[in-house]
Parts: sequence; C-alpha cells; structure tokens
Amino acid sequence: MLWNKNKNFCDLGPTCYKISQEKEILKRRLQDLRSDEHFAETYRSEPLPNLVSEHSNKLIKTGKGIDPVLQENKAVNIALACEKLNGLVIRPGETFSFWRTVGRTTKKKGYLDGRVIIANKLQPGLGGGLCNLGNTVHLLALDSPVRVTEFHTHSDALAPDEGAHKPFATGTSVSYNNLDLRFRNETDQDIQLLLWCEDGKLFSELRSDRPFPWRYELVEEDHHFQKEGETFFRVSKIYRETIDRATDEVLEKKLILDNHSEVMFDYSEIPQELIRG
Repeated sequence: MLWNKNKNFCDLGPTCYKISQEKEILKRRLQDLRSDEHFAETYRSEPLPNLVSEHSNKLIKTGKGIDPVLQENKAVNIALACEKLNGLVIRPGETFSFWRTVGRTTKKKGYLDGRVIIANKLQPGLGGGLCNLGNTVHLLALDSPVRVTEFHTHSDALAPDEGAHKPFATGTSVSYNNLDLRFRNETDQDIQLLLWCEDGKLFSELRSDRPFPWRYELVEEDHHFQKEGETFFRVSKIYRETIDRATDEVLEKKLILDNHSEVMFDYSEIPQELIRG
C-alpha cells in the first residue's frame, strides 16, 4: 500500500482509525493518573435540600430525515448513562468527569447504535446520543457557580427546534474518553447531580446543601441562519449573566460561545423568518 503523506494515519481506514482512537484513550488515562485532580466518586440516594438548577427535554426528536430507530436507541443509551450519573455528589475541590462516571459504552452493557458525528457527518454509532445527555449536564453547570474546565462543541443544529429555541440546545460534544465534559466544584459546599428518564423526557437537577448568593441566566443574541456557499449555518452569540440573588443586579455578562454551527437537518425545516443574507 502506498503511503499518502497528505492523509492522517487515522484516515487510512477503519483499522487505523481504531488504533488512533485507542491511543488517545490510553493517553487520557495516563494523563489522569499523573494529574492531581480529585474526581467525584461519592453517591447519595437522598437529594440535597437546595435546588440550584433544573432542565428537561424530550428524548425523541422527529422531523424530515431523522431516523426514528436511532432516536429510540438514543433514549435507551441515555437511560443507561443516567443510572451512572444519578445521585453523584461533587464535594468541594472535586472534579466531575462525564466519562469517568459513565464509563465506556459497550454492547455488553446494553448500549445500542444511536446518532454520532464522525468527520462532520451524522451516522450510526454504538452509544450514540450521549451528547444530548452531556449537553444537559453542561446546562446545569452553566446555571451554577461551578467552573467548567473541559468542554467541546459540535453543531447545535442537529435537528429542528421544537418550540422556542434554547441556547446550547444540543451543542456539547462527548466521545469516550478524550472528548470529556468536566467541571470543578470550587464552592464551599457539596453539590449533587440528579438525572432520570420518565415519560419520554430527560429530567435533570443540580442540588446543594443551601442556596448560593447568585443565580445565572443564558442570553442568546443575534440568533439567525445564514447560507455560506451551499451550506447553512446557525449563528449567534451566547452569554452567561451572573446575577445577585438579593438585588437582581447583573454582576457579570460573559461571552461563552460565538456560535457558528453547520445545519445538519433538512434545510426545508429552517424557519424562513430566521434566514439572513
């Protein structure tokens, strides 16, 4: 076989891709062993008393070109991962890691083929759909005083919006184990993750021992779609506001994402009133 110098090793075929993937997994494990991070591992069956933030969303997306089987499989995958996350307590000074908590997705554990993004294309993949779960955890973190230490994006336009558009609708990327979602609890009290599936929806809560003096809001500005060449993109700027709970004064407004996401659903589903240029 002739070596193409313009190609990465992982692009030479499925076997080379698998070898590269396992190399990255091993590298991340070694990095964690050498680091001084203290990862959250404690569980509590009873919820902590104070609700910090909560989110819910439908598990099954519908629309033109969306495979219903992969959507059903995604729901199964998310329910399995929730069992690993539900009740996890992140103590002061500890770091939450999505993949260290969920573990590797395998057929033996019951995971099925859902939607994954490889080379910027949607396709079936084992354990697919967990980006939806990662995004939910990310939203909980953004609505709290924890510090996000690792976050990766992919397109937040995988499917048409159902109802009012929400910032970070699907934009968090997780892939075992080198694309992780991590946040550190730098507060002076325990926080707890609660995640469960019920009646076709994913529910999530972040809890603490007592209220924090701040609340947080995500603000999206200049949300629209634009065509570049033959491709449409969702464009917006997403800010996080830190608000004093006692006075409602905005203490900080910070840009957290300058969004430019390729639309990965059927273009006929784009709201015409949101297209510019």
